[in-house]
Amino acid sequence: QVQLVESGGGLVQAGGSLRLSCAASSDTFRRYAMGWFRQAPGKEREFVSAITWNGGTTRYADSVKGRFTISRDNAKNTVYLQMNSLNIEDTDIYFCAADAAVILRTSAGVYDIWGQGTQVTVSS
Repeated sequence: QVQLVESGGGLVQAGGSLRLSCAASSDTFRRYAMGWFRQAPGKEREFVSAITWNGGTTRYADSVKGRFTISRDNAKNTVYLQMNSLNIEDTDIYFCAADAAVILRTSAGVYDIWGQGTQVTVSS
């Protein structure tokens, strides 16, 4: 089974940028749609963005549209989340996840495989 490892989180000032990466352990990564979710303590996991297996279609939560960009490099078995114009409300643990479905889905419960998460903290 594919394993996912996120990286790129950290502390950034409001208005700044970060790029998250999610590296998969095998080439079967290419079969999966990939999603990014985020979660604050005591809250449900929230959809951020998703991308189809070939990168042809993307989807974003309204709260990040125009600021975040998802992409993937199947040759490197990696999916990215470029986050610009960060604000304090973006502070969360960010997770990547793999979904075997062809269509893009926003419910965390349908994703099959999850990474361990990476912390993003935005300061004022």
